[in-house]
Amino acid sequence: MEFIVREMSAADREDLHRIHLEGIATGNATFESEAPSWERWDAGHIRSCRFVAVGNGKILGWAALSPYSGRPVYAGVAEVSVYVGKDARGLGVGSALLAELIAASEREGFWTLQAGIFPENEPSLALHKKHGFCVVGRRERLGRMKDGTWRDVLLLERRSLRAGL
Repeated sequence: MEFIVREMSAADREDLHRIHLEGIATGNATFESEAPSWERWDAGHIRSCRFVAVGNGKILGWAALSPYSGRPVYAGVAEVSVYVGKDARGLGVGSALLAELIAASEREGFWTLQAGIFPENEPSLALHKKHGFCVVGRRERLGRMKDGTWRDVLLLERRSLRAGL
């Protein structure tokens, strides 16, 4: 399947919501049981680092960065989110989105990207490792799912090659 990656716009919000819900339905994408409103999502993500993949006139997936902290010392650290719609998984959409997100983060001066991934989410772990992320720790029983199940989260990190670290 052919697709392009472009900057996200507010007009994409319904598709972002749909894809977010598809990720939630897997049980391995997030602790959340509901997708956030557009207003909440928009306020929590960095505007210059938001992308969608589009193929056959349909949004196939999205990727975005959110700030790690409001403290100035962490201004160059961001958290990665990548979601691919159920019908586009395994087609390279996530890889293209993450590559564009990394390139944008470099342009914006971020020195560390991090991702929290459930150990059971093997496709996401493989995707992030392919793009230079490495596991730096395991956070045991970090949070509980809606059904009360405790979940571990692997912390992955990618350091910028351009920040001179």
